[in-house]
Amino acid sequence: QVQLVESGGGWVQAGGSLKLSCAASGRTFSNYAMGWFRQAPGKEREFVAAINRHGITYYVDSAKGRFTISRDNARITVYLQMNSLKPEDTAVYYCAACRNGLYSDYAGDYDYWGQGTQVTVSS
Repeated sequence: QVQLVESGGGWVQAGGSLKLSCAASGRTFSNYAMGWFRQAPGKEREFVAAINRHGITYYVDSAKGRFTISRDNARITVYLQMNSLKPEDTAVYYCAACRNGLYSDYAGDYDYWGQGTQVTVSS
């Protein structure tokens, strides 16, 4: 079992930055692919970014150039640095872990999920 706990969400004005953290439990964290998803009110959960077990990163087009996903295997934590935030980035952000260690932008491929952290960007 892996437990994931997100933190770092909050309120920010458009153009601002936030850094989300996801602390994980478990000895095999380094073997997992980690992803960030988000869900806005009335919308489906959508992929934001992922990092596989080799450290290769992937982003949804809307996040490219603005968001950076990274992982610290020693601290068993994954991060999402979000810059140039826009009101449309407002959502609950979820951290997820995928046991196969590979990239996926499909939520169904992820085995463990955190409880989510709210990000609100005002215009």
